[in-house]
Amino acid sequence: MLCWGSMATGQLGLGDVVGGLVSEPRRCTVFSGRGLKEVACGGQHSLFLLHDGSVYTCGSNSCGQLGHEKPGGMPELVGALDAQKIVMVSCGWAHSVAVNKQGQVFAWGAGSGGQLGLGTAEDTVRVPRLIKKLCEHRISQITCGNQHCIALSKDGQLFTWGQNSHGQLGLGKAQPSTLSPQPLKSLSGIPLAHIAAGGDHSFALSLSGAVFGWGKNSCGQLGLNDEQDRAVPCHIKFLRSQKVVYISCGDEHTAALTKDGGLFTFGDGSQGQLGHDSTNNEALPRRVLELMGSEVSQIACGRYHTLAFVPSSSTVYAFGCNTSGQLGTGSKGIAKSPLPIKGIFFSHRGGHSMSGDIIVFCVLCTCNSIAPEDFRVINTTKSISIINYENLDTWRMRLTDSTDSSITKCGNSVCVMLVHISLPPTSDDGHFKTNPRIPGIDLNSVRLLFDTLMKPAFSKLLEQATKSFESLLIPQLPCSPPDVEAMRIYLILFECPVLQDSKYFITLTIPLAMAILRLDANPSKVLDNWWSLVDGSVFSRLVEIYKNTVVFLLTGGKALLIPVFLESYISATLRLLEKLHKVNLKAQHVEYNQFYIPDITSLVDIQEDYLKWFLMNAGISFQSSVTLCAYPFILNAQAKTTMLQTDAELQMQMAVSGANLHNVFMLLTLEPLLARNPFLVLHVRRAHLVSDALRELAVYSDIDLKKPLKVIFDGEEAVDAGGVTKEFFLLLLKELMDPVYGMFTQYSESNLLWFSDKCFVEHNWFHLIGIICGLAIYNSTVVDLHFPLVLYKKLLDVSPTLDDLKELSPTEGSDSSFPQITREYYGLTEMKELVPGGENIVVQKSNREDFIKAYLNYIFDSSVKELYGAFSSGFLKVCGGKVLSLFQPSELMAMVVGNNNYNWEEMEKNAIYKGEYSASHPTVKIFWEVFHEFPLEKKKQFLLFLTGSDRIPIYGMESLRIIIQSTAAEEHYLPVAHTCYNLLDMPCYQTKDTLRQRLTQAVEQYEGFSLV
Repeated sequence: MLCWGSMATGQLGLGDVVGGLVSEPRRCTVFSGRGLKEVACGGQHSLFLLHDGSVYTCGSNSCGQLGHEKPGGMPELVGALDAQKIVMVSCGWAHSVAVNKQGQVFAWGAGSGGQLGLGTAEDTVRVPRLIKKLCEHRISQITCGNQHCIALSKDGQLFTWGQNSHGQLGLGKAQPSTLSPQPLKSLSGIPLAHIAAGGDHSFALSLSGAVFGWGKNSCGQLGLNDEQDRAVPCHIKFLRSQKVVYISCGDEHTAALTKDGGLFTFGDGSQGQLGHDSTNNEALPRRVLELMGSEVSQIACGRYHTLAFVPSSSTVYAFGCNTSGQLGTGSKGIAKSPLPIKGIFFSHRGGHSMSGDIIVFCVLCTCNSIAPEDFRVINTTKSISIINYENLDTWRMRLTDSTDSSITKCGNSVCVMLVHISLPPTSDDGHFKTNPRIPGIDLNSVRLLFDTLMKPAFSKLLEQATKSFESLLIPQLPCSPPDVEAMRIYLILFECPVLQDSKYFITLTIPLAMAILRLDANPSKVLDNWWSLVDGSVFSRLVEIYKNTVVFLLTGGKALLIPVFLESYISATLRLLEKLHKVNLKAQHVEYNQFYIPDITSLVDIQEDYLKWFLMNAGISFQSSVTLCAYPFILNAQAKTTMLQTDAELQMQMAVSGANLHNVFMLLTLEPLLARNPFLVLHVRRAHLVSDALRELAVYSDIDLKKPLKVIFDGEEAVDAGGVTKEFFLLLLKELMDPVYGMFTQYSESNLLWFSDKCFVEHNWFHLIGIICGLAIYNSTVVDLHFPLVLYKKLLDVSPTLDDLKELSPTEGSDSSFPQITREYYGLTEMKELVPGGENIVVQKSNREDFIKAYLNYIFDSSVKELYGAFSSGFLKVCGGKVLSLFQPSELMAMVVGNNNYNWEEMEKNAIYKGEYSASHPTVKIFWEVFHEFPLEKKKQFLLFLTGSDRIPIYGMESLRIIIQSTAAEEHYLPVAHTCYNLLDMPCYQTKDTLRQRLTQAVEQYEGFSLV
């Protein structure tokens, strides 16, 4: 051991020599061969810890800080600690602390400020005493300021006590001091790696390099770019990206060591202790440039000086105050830049240094095979515990023969340690990458942990941990976590399988949702970012958990909860699903229909729910009750169709009766007071479909358009039971889409249609197509319109994207950054500039996005503004209103054109048979054999022949019921379709070949509707 600096009170332990100073390193042989492990320096006294656990002290004993009554010139044994195996020591200005192998803390010396943590404010305590309040916690680190202490427990909890004159306890300024340890809850959830205390300021460092400081800041020693004291921990954002691994504090300055061996200093620089070749204070962390070419592995701060060890050259550098020779340079005067210390210890490989007020010790290891201690490597004996199988098994064993209180402690231990679980430090510094976009946690390890807890042998421990989640963890989750690391708990908890168990929905799953919804804006965005990065399977599980929770509350909630709680819980669950849905809009983890709650229409009266929502949006209070319509993403096609029909009925009844909104519910209980004709009846001629449709629709009001549609073809006797209407839509749109009119451009690659930017047809034709699309929705009829999804986006005010152009025209979409566009009209080619002077502008990375936007604007907006405007006004005339805002573009598209999710087996299963036919009839059997052998296009032709459309209603195949009826006709007759009823009249064909020929011929000859 080498030492230098002041010997005023014998604190160097050099024997009877008291007074004077030592300006160069001097060897102290008192512990030679005895295994010196650690040294701690106070204001005027020193502590020495040996590997055998014994503690020696020397120096001033004015307040009993030596723990014995012997002279202070030589290190003497603290006999009161003989029975303890001490593993750690620390010193304040005039007090001392020691931690034994069990993590218990002993304190002695000056105690007037409460710094001993004994619950009393005694001026002097001359014999080490146990701090009883910490006995339930195993302390892994402890550090002392002038008159305060900080302790970190193995389970990651932080405790402070003592003087609080500048807020150095981090507990706020409510009390000038605290006589016993208090938990510092504001840093709860942060996995801490290191703690440090200065004169009247404190620091804590997380595993991912987040630095928190609090207390006195008169010289900028907190690194917050000001000189204002802080009574609670504050994040030192300047150091967040520097990978800080160790902190050391002087009286009013601070030094930070980084993973790559860099040294930053800040605070009081009046004695040159910052090493920046000046005596200026620094309010922001500043790197010590003199050491930038070297990797520093150890740092230590005295009151007004700093030491740094560079292992590559085995050199200790010192800078700062030197009035008592504490720099060890052999000369007096301050050093404003790092200077190498003189001495003989540079050849030694191991050891570490410790600075006090005006003294320095350097502990050496004379064995060349041992490398010097590196403060950049985590000391596992001082780090917080990790949750592993061994720890879990230990707690499990305790539960077998424990008291109730210790059982609870085991559960709480899992709970608390779970908060501090972290990605283990690895060679690629993964844990330093924690930021608002990367959680820095190994979720696979978390899953393994919960897999272990779910095993039968650990059932009791899981039960206790679950109780602790409910009573301790979730209720204490803060609105504004101190750092992103504290946000990890939200990812961790969702890996716990019990959250998926309905038994815990009310006690765990919903309270967790409420905690998430309480988060302030910034941490809430962090969680959104992390959710957008998780695996699709993880995200899908989250969605399912809260969908199941909604179903649970709707089915059994009334029996378990009083109404006010039920409303609150349903609201929280739906809002959490809404948050997930917004994340999914960007991340695209799952299809939008995965948010649908199955059978929602059987759980809730959708009509009543829509009316509540309608009234609330109209400004009429409805006691702030929760409505599912406010969360349309959970509603399936059936529910949304019901809403649409309810909206239509509501508007019709209101218009007919002149009722106000207050009477809406009364209206619904009465017979509808409709106009003289309850239907929208159109009389049309097959030869003049377009002109007749325009004429007929012109005489009806907007409200009339929402009535059920009935179509009468002139000269035909068919009664419209749905089939005639379907045929009307089919024939009318077929004529309107005829290429001869040039209303639409067909894109050959996609076979999709878009409005033509050169069209000479009257705009009311487009208006008619819009009305027809709206009528198709209100009459649950699918129409075959080959429009891209972007049309429905525009109807819902969703901006087109490049993907929409790729859907319409893959070639154009892959290179849509041309400054001009080429179009061919009736054999003539025209060039259109997308931006002024476009032909002279070179497309490059800096302006490519601008050209893409211009291209999209031209294709989807400016070139077709009038035609699209006519179409949308027709569509919105029928389907306008707030109800439309509840739809997704893809849902609206499916409402109009249906979908092609064919399930032919489902169609066979749902078929109805009449006459002598049944599912087991020989003719029926060969019919289905023939049908299933048809290629897809032929099957679609059959669907068109039988139902009037070759697409499936939005409800799916289960809503399409076909009827097969036997006839007395002979085999040479063809099958006949009654489109109105989805009814097929089929003779009893005896052979498969005959049935195939007759059915194929009937399907291919189909042209229009007629009544047989």
